[in-house]
Amino acid sequence: MINRNVSQTQNKILLSVLIPVFNEEETIRELIASVMGVSSELFSMEIIVVDDGSNDGTRSILDTIPGIRVFGHQRNSGKGVALRTALDHATGDVVIIQDGDLEYDPNDYAAVVGPIIRGEADIVYGSRRLKKSNVQHSALRFFIGGMALTWLTNVLYPGAHLTDEPTCYKAFRLELLKGMNLQCKRFEFCPEVTAKALRKGIRIAEVPISYFPRSINQGKKIGWKDGIEAALTLLRYRFCKINPDQ
Repeated sequence: MINRNVSQTQNKILLSVLIPVFNEEETIRELIASVMGVSSELFSMEIIVVDDGSNDGTRSILDTIPGIRVFGHQRNSGKGVALRTALDHATGDVVIIQDGDLEYDPNDYAAVVGPIIRGEADIVYGSRRLKKSNVQHSALRFFIGGMALTWLTNVLYPGAHLTDEPTCYKAFRLELLKGMNLQCKRFEFCPEVTAKALRKGIRIAEVPISYFPRSINQGKKIGWKDGIEAALTLLRYRFCKINPDQ
């Protein structure tokens, strides 16, 4: 566990920001600018972007932005595969997941990774539910995409006590996440890491974050089928005889 008194040293930890993207030409430039604009006494950053086979102008835009590391897939393979590619290239002490749209505010990084840097946690989730001023999706998407999966997690894994399991902002010590031997392909990254962490007995801390939801018409890609796959992933890792490291 990182345990550094950052107030008494000029050394910063390195934060790896992992950004999987697919057809985000409308938002990616603004998103990267927002990430690069984050300044913190706690960390410096490396920004790793994986273009998951975009067929719009996303890759062309990425190739014009200095100061980031860009990797690509020839075809669209899914968010989980893109994150695994990004993780292979991460060199930081701590990693945080960032979507390629504008739903989440990178200015929340310090709040999310702070407990890890201070040695208070190994995994931290940024909870959209803990900030009451946040606007949520439609009632159906809010329930199926968030509350139902969170409820199922807490039922299946006693002691979890989470408020927002499927949140994008998840931060981990690098070696811990790499040690999970991820198998995810699409959006089951979230339930896989949650299940494996809880089966290992690792407490997941939560902090409030801002949230600015976008609609399907604005490019939202996750759907109800992904919610079902997430639920099945939580069930599989809870009841099947699977080593949490596999």
